[in-house]
Amino acid sequence: MKIIKTGSTYQIYGEDLIVLDKLPAQTYKIGFSKFTGFFLEKQHDLEIKEDKIYGVHEEKANKVLNRFEKSRKNLGVILSGDKGIGKSLFARLLSQKAIENGIPVILVDDFIPGIDDFLNDIKNEVLILFDEFDKTFKSRDDVDPQAQMLSFFDGTSSGKKLFVVTCNEYRNLNEYMINRPGRFHFHFRFEYPTADEVRNYLTDKIDKKYFSEINKVVSFSRKIKLNYDCLSAIALELNEGEKFEETIKDLNIINTHDRKRQYDVQLFTEEGIIFTSENKELDLLNGDTNDIWVEDSEGNSINIEFSADNAIFDNKQNSFIVYGNNVKICDDYEYVDKAKEDIYKNLHCAYIKFSQSYNDYLHYKLI
Repeated sequence: MKIIKTGSTYQIYGEDLIVLDKLPAQTYKIGFSKFTGFFLEKQHDLEIKEDKIYGVHEEKANKVLNRFEKSRKNLGVILSGDKGIGKSLFARLLSQKAIENGIPVILVDDFIPGIDDFLNDIKNEVLILFDEFDKTFKSRDDVDPQAQMLSFFDGTSSGKKLFVVTCNEYRNLNEYMINRPGRFHFHFRFEYPTADEVRNYLTDKIDKKYFSEINKVVSFSRKIKLNYDCLSAIALELNEGEKFEETIKDLNIINTHDRKRQYDVQLFTEEGIIFTSENKELDLLNGDTNDIWVEDSEGNSINIEFSADNAIFDNKQNSFIVYGNNVKICDDYEYVDKAKEDIYKNLHCAYIKFSQSYNDYLHYKLI
């Protein structure tokens, strides 16, 4: 028999009772009973099942733990991005590394009133992972769970905490979590794989005799956003000897018309004049005729027409190209300067170049 005395209350437990001063470095999930309140329940540690981790996950995870070690207060990390592009993998990797460094991991997948006070009472250094925070802590019945957690994230209690929040849509996070590095120091935005990352992934995953299909997938991935879940399924089918054209017809990868990419467009003329247009959302998958207004360095605009069927992916330039014989230049503008009019109404297109727009990304680009 073991007896626990709390204030003037005595509780009797069995011989297996163990009293600890610190949480062992392992994984826990928060539980709640209306009779006993909150508690922690041991879980299996989060596993990484992938043979190879692509991208900069390892580097970023080490960076987080390094900053947490040096910090004297809580440290927050936001992991945002669409489904299937690496948030969960990063969270598992970070959790694994935390445990290796003696830091317990607590999983939170639901909001229960009072959960902030319970977590605040934990004096250990811990990693607290809020999975799909934008969904599990969304407002309901005039209650705003995210707002209630803000003071907890700011907490100054002993035992600093590493908060990790995953979300699909960062716009669904409380406004006081975004652009507040004092509260959430890092915001890692997970983007869709680049052309090189798609190529490297497929090179690792498919048999060499099917390598001829890789360029088709790379080109397709520049038109439609493909996550690693999609690439894994494609690799599986290619290894069965399927051609990519047949594979994409049968897989659960459909055109929902919300996966368009944004491009920076450049029109190169044989006369040496370059016209541009930035952040154009285009569907290069269908065969429809597209028309775009482009502008040169002097502010002169022309309209161009082309069919998406004629867009060819150039691996060296990592861009789509439409050659001049497939481009129509439309210029009905009346120029005051007749010499300029003669030039602009007789332009010859060499080619159009479509490069993925940096506007697809979240963070600032410094040149």
